[in-house]
Amino acid sequence: MARTARLITALALAVLLAHGLALEWLARQWQEPSVLRPLATPMFTRQIVPQAPPPAPAPISVPKPRKVQAQRSSNAINSVASSSLPADTTPTAPPPEPAAAPTDTAPPATSTIASATATVAATPDSSTTAASATATTTAWLDSWPADTRLSYQLGGQFRGELHGNAQVQWQREADSYQARVAIDIGWMVNMVMTSQGKVSPQGLQPRAYEEQVNGRRRSALLDERSVALGSGERVPRPDGVQDTASQFVELSHQFASGRAALEVGRTVSFWMARPGGVDLWTYDITEQVTLMTPRLGPVQAFHLKPRPLANPRGNITAEMWFAPSLQYLPVRIRIGLGNDAFVDLLVDRIEQR
Repeated sequence: MARTARLITALALAVLLAHGLALEWLARQWQEPSVLRPLATPMFTRQIVPQAPPPAPAPISVPKPRKVQAQRSSNAINSVASSSLPADTTPTAPPPEPAAAPTDTAPPATSTIASATATVAATPDSSTTAASATATTTAWLDSWPADTRLSYQLGGQFRGELHGNAQVQWQREADSYQARVAIDIGWMVNMVMTSQGKVSPQGLQPRAYEEQVNGRRRSALLDERSVALGSGERVPRPDGVQDTASQFVELSHQFASGRAALEVGRTVSFWMARPGGVDLWTYDITEQVTLMTPRLGPVQAFHLKPRPLANPRGNITAEMWFAPSLQYLPVRIRIGLGNDAFVDLLVDRIEQR
């Protein structure tokens, strides 16, 4: 009898396990497909430590490349040369005598051609112009940080103390980028937010944003004129719009490049897109503080605090601390969850390629 009971119990557990696996498989099949283009994880070869920040450089502008005039100048030589040479006006003798050959020849147009050639020499050729444009493009692209991964110790409160880890990772391939934020609080929450898009002289231009919370995926797609929300609704794309993942890298570069001043009393504003909507966020730079980090020691950082939204879509907010001595990277992020619940990320180490 006891043996039969054990057999029935084992069969019941096997059936429950099979149902659980089947439901998990169905959930994966039914979830929204990813809008991202997978990028290989970069290899990080060094860790950075606090250093005295260099003076913020002047903003880099990319001039429009000049049109190449080499072909037009070549045509000008031919035109000038042909117009300088007189037409053939050989006289014909009256019959029955044969036609007389011309006795005078037109003077060579050497001086005219030489002048035109000098004009062409003064015009920059295509290779010089292309090299100059390439150097300028490389300059503003190289102003962005190398592939970087920030690892954080995670603490907080939500019906008790929270413990876990988090990462912010940035990588770039030519003028394409990916920014990824991952938060892991064990069995409670596993969240990944990813932004992909283009790097421009004006800043990051997100094209796809995706967030996964405990396996549930939502996304937003951005084109030149509009933002497609998770509901399928399209709204106009504001200038300079960012998303939840790209904002950390965009702000870091604004401060490092001098596009925005990291000073107490200043503010920074930008539109932020998420699957639920697009909102204008304004951050006040409220104070400069010393943060005690686990491995990097004391770090001076500026505290950015968001202003309340006029029409909030929820109770989640993010405060950020940027450190000039660590390449203006975000060394602390505090995510408010409402009702005194929060997640606090403090940088542990920073790796770069």
